[in-house]
Amino acid sequence: MRVNSRNIAYHELIGLEVRILQYPDPSLVGLKGKVVDETLKTLVIETPSGRRVRIFKFNSILEFMLPDGEAVVIKGSTIIGRPWDRLKMVSR
Repeated sequence: MRVNSRNIAYHELIGLEVRILQYPDPSLVGLKGKVVDETLKTLVIETPSGRRVRIFKFNSILEFMLPDGEAVVIKGSTIIGRPWDRLKMVSR
């Protein structure tokens, strides 16, 4: 299944480009990079300069750039959980 705007919450996020649109720490708003790791509650974003930043999914609004070039804005609270756990929620 290819990632698209309708299934991004149930898809693997590692490897996607991301930009932080809203976050409790204003110094991280606007940060861009690639998702390099994901845990239950966090994402690790690697910036173009090589800096790695761990952010909490909750209380964030993120813009993901899909492989086809489409930009998708999503609330971090909708992607809380491991990818395989989010997939289980769809099949129930």
